[in-house]
Amino acid sequence: MASVKLARMTDLELRHLAAMAAIAEEGSFGRAAARLGYTQSTVSQQIAALERAVGGSVFDRPGGPRPVRITPLGAVVLGQGRAVLAKAEALADAVDRFKAGDGRIDIGTFQSVSSVILPSVVRRLRDEHPGCDIRLSEEEPDLPQIGDLDLLFYDGPIDGEVEHIKLLDDPYLLVAAAGTFPEGPVSLQRLDNEPMVAWPLTCDQPDMEQALARGGAHPQVVFRTAVNDTLLSMVRAGLGSAALPWLAIRGADVPSDDRLRVHELQPPVPPREIYLHWRAGRTHSPLARRAIEIAVEVAAELRPPPASA
Repeated sequence: MASVKLARMTDLELRHLAAMAAIAEEGSFGRAAARLGYTQSTVSQQIAALERAVGGSVFDRPGGPRPVRITPLGAVVLGQGRAVLAKAEALADAVDRFKAGDGRIDIGTFQSVSSVILPSVVRRLRDEHPGCDIRLSEEEPDLPQIGDLDLLFYDGPIDGEVEHIKLLDDPYLLVAAAGTFPEGPVSLQRLDNEPMVAWPLTCDQPDMEQALARGGAHPQVVFRTAVNDTLLSMVRAGLGSAALPWLAIRGADVPSDDRLRVHELQPPVPPREIYLHWRAGRTHSPLARRAIEIAVEVAAELRPPPASA
């Protein structure tokens, strides 16, 4: 039954309802036409189409200078029609806001990006689009999945139907307590059998430790934690040095700590690669598209030291 009722309304258009509302408010077809920017005959045609759709007259037309009057059927149509017009206006406004960059974006991140790259991305997005809704989640799984996220930062490509853009190479440097090593680069062989604190063996960490081994460094890992601040606290306490990527060192503002020293590794180990991922074939919202652009801009502005330094 509902489908039959709906079928009767399929020829009804928003412009018909807008014409009806204008006539009801102006009291004449002529004034309504002037307000809407139509000819009077066009408005008459729109009302005729509306009356065919609803199956009856919506206005009594007394003729002459007397104003038109809405019929009982017209009152029903106008009441519901105004609600439809209000919803259409709200829809148009929502679409305009969406195209302008409002809406929601869900971003997956990890510790170093959260500290250095993402704050600038979030600040610029919010400056440009104050009404946007930004949702962040932070984790560093071995097998990352983009799931329902719009964007995902990760230190390397990920499997699945995803696309990505490489943001930067993040070189590894050595952080040690002041006085542990002479100023300047530290050779990998010098780290052989030395105590070190390190991240757990997830993400890019196994590759980095294998690169140390290829260079002749087989350090004694005396403590592992995924928390950068805890690692650096242990370095300050003299438990051992740490090979960390530049983003982690910058995020913790290590260079300003006179208790710590940052050394280049000689020869350098391959840098960690930072990527931004999204689902393949997905049409980005304007907000997500802008977030990608800003992330690329921020990464270019960071200018990490070259791994060969």
